[in-house]
Amino acid sequence: MMEKEKEGKSNGPPCACGVDISVLPEGCISDIVALTTPKDACRACAVSSIFRAAAESNAVWERFLPSDYQAIIAQSSSSSSDSLNFSSKKQLYLSLSDNPILIDDNKKSFFLDKLSGKKCYLLPARELTIAWGDDARYWRWVSLPESRFPEVAELHSVCWFDINGEMSVSMLSPKTNYAAYLVYKLTEEAYGFDDPPPTASIGTSGAGEVYEQIVSLDLPIVEPGQEDQVVLPQQQPTSHPKLRNDGWLEIELGQFFNEGGEDELQFGLKEVKALWGKSGLIVEGIEIRPTRG
Repeated sequence: MMEKEKEGKSNGPPCACGVDISVLPEGCISDIVALTTPKDACRACAVSSIFRAAAESNAVWERFLPSDYQAIIAQSSSSSSDSLNFSSKKQLYLSLSDNPILIDDNKKSFFLDKLSGKKCYLLPARELTIAWGDDARYWRWVSLPESRFPEVAELHSVCWFDINGEMSVSMLSPKTNYAAYLVYKLTEEAYGFDDPPPTASIGTSGAGEVYEQIVSLDLPIVEPGQEDQVVLPQQQPTSHPKLRNDGWLEIELGQFFNEGGEDELQFGLKEVKALWGKSGLIVEGIEIRPTRG
């Protein structure tokens, strides 16, 4: 009798109603897992061999990829497209999360947020509107090996500091809270970004509201994972620099909720009141990605 009971036991967990869901067809389990998140799907692999097969199936990870992922990949160079020719949709998802690709003739860098699968973009400095950016007396265009783009903008000296960019919200994942980040470096001789610090702005053309905040590009850098250990002085700007895994710095310019539609997202950073001289800023671009939490 005991042997029969053991033979009747399954290797999957029961649900709240006492039914063993591991007896469901693999396709049904895949449909259930696809309604969760990429993180949950990875956790499901540890439940049982049946769940692992379902959670790693192409059917599940196809649902986690953006609906237009094939069209986006088609905008990359042929070499990038060939490197993304995976038989597994999970491998493709992880590659797009860990290895951003250049698309639209190097005018954008695209990647996925690893936890959510939401679309992310980094717009290069060349695609931004930089006051006096085409005048070599004020800005220089240089190549850096650590940049994913052919050129970055290096500030020689300006008093009128104004950087702006825009993109269609239709390129982003709908119903998602996003933030814009300036991706940059400062040379050892950099000066002029603290008194007064520049003002960041972000908003959409249809909303009519523009969010603004003061940012300081030369505050002490926050190392990855140490955000909660930083104590800022009173009356300090609400955003501070963080060191990225790629070696660049980033500072949040502001957040917005993408309802969807065809509006233009507009963002910028400027200081045009005091007109003090500024120098030593290297701009790689502005990144748009989902917020966490």
